[in-house]
Amino acid sequence: EVAYSQSTGQKEQLSRCLQRGIRRVQDLCKVLQLPRVFEETAVSYFQRAVQHSAFHLVSLEKKELLGGCCVFVTCRQHNWPVTMGTICSLLYAKQELFASVYLSLQKELELSVPALSLADLVKTHLNSFRLFQHTDDVPAPFVEDKEKVVARTMQMVELASETWLVTGRHPVPIVTAAAFLSWQSLQPGARLSCTLGRFCKLAGVDLPPPAHLRLKEFLEILLRMASQLAWLRVFKLDKKTVVKHIGDLLQHRIFLLKNAFCQEDGEEQGAEAPSEGSPSSPPAAGGVAQEKGGKRQREGGPRPLLPPCLINPRKRLRTAAPSPSDSAITGDEPISDSEIEQYLRGPEEIRAFSKAKAW
Repeated sequence: EVAYSQSTGQKEQLSRCLQRGIRRVQDLCKVLQLPRVFEETAVSYFQRAVQHSAFHLVSLEKKELLGGCCVFVTCRQHNWPVTMGTICSLLYAKQELFASVYLSLQKELELSVPALSLADLVKTHLNSFRLFQHTDDVPAPFVEDKEKVVARTMQMVELASETWLVTGRHPVPIVTAAAFLSWQSLQPGARLSCTLGRFCKLAGVDLPPPAHLRLKEFLEILLRMASQLAWLRVFKLDKKTVVKHIGDLLQHRIFLLKNAFCQEDGEEQGAEAPSEGSPSSPPAAGGVAQEKGGKRQREGGPRPLLPPCLINPRKRLRTAAPSPSDSAITGDEPISDSEIEQYLRGPEEIRAFSKAKAW
C-alpha cells in the first residue's frame, strides 16, 4: 500500500459535499432546460468555489446556495435571461442571502459577469404566458398574437428606461406591468375591465408585489405625454382611457417626452446664479429641484424628468425634541476648540499680562 502523503491523488474520491453540490447544479440546469455547455461550466465553477479557501468556513445554507450562484453566473455570461428571483424561487432561498453569496463568488473567483439584457428578459418572460393560444381557461377576446405583444412591450420597457422607471428596480415587475398595458392597448374595448391580478392569473404567471406601483408610474407618464397631443386634449383622459392611445403615444414618444417634462439642467443653472445685491445664499440644488417640481405639479405645468425617489421622497423620521432636563446646563458640556482658543494668550498678550502683574 502507498501512503496518502506519497500518492498522486488520482484515485481520490470526491467528498460527499462536493457530490451533492454537483448533483444540485445538474438538477437546476435540467429544470431551467439549459444547454449541456452551461451545465459543464456551472459544475466547473462550483468545483473551483468549493476548493477556494474563502468558502471553507461558510455556513451550510450558503454552501447550498453556491451551486445556484454558479448557475446564475453561467447564464449571465452566456446572455441567458434568467433573473436572480427565478433561481431563489427554485432553491427556496432568500434573495438577500443569495445576493451576498453571488457577490462573494464573483469577487473570489474574479469572474466577469455582463449586465442583464432587458430585451432578452422581455422575450423570455413573455414566452411563459398562456395568452397566445386558444385554451378553455382563456376567453377568446383575451387571446393575442405573441409577436404584437412582445413588440409593444419592448417599446414600453424602452419608455420606462427613458423615464427613470428602470433604474434600481427589479426588472420582472416592470416587464409585467408593461406587458399588461401592451396587451390591453391592442384590444382595449374587451380588455379595459380586466385587472392586473386577473391578467397574471390568466397568463399563468405570478403577480410580483411591486407591479401595481410600476403600473401606476407607467400610467402617470402616459397621461403627461397624452396632454401634449393636440387631438387628445379634447378628451378627458384618465388612467383607463389613456390605454386606448398607447400606440400613438409610443409612436411620438421622443417629442412628447421633451414637451411633457421640462429640462432641469438650464433651471439648475438659473437657480445657482444668485441675484445681484442679494446677501443671502441660494438654497441647495436638491431643495430647489424638489420645491419647483412640487410647485409645477400643483399648477399642472411640466415637471422635471427625475427618478420617482426624488419626486416622491420617503418621509424622514423626526428626531424627538429635547426635554427640559436635557437642555439644562450642568457644567459638564464639552468645550469646543473655538471657545478654547479664546482663552489662549499669544506672546504679546503674555508680555503685557506680566507687566500688568508686576504693578
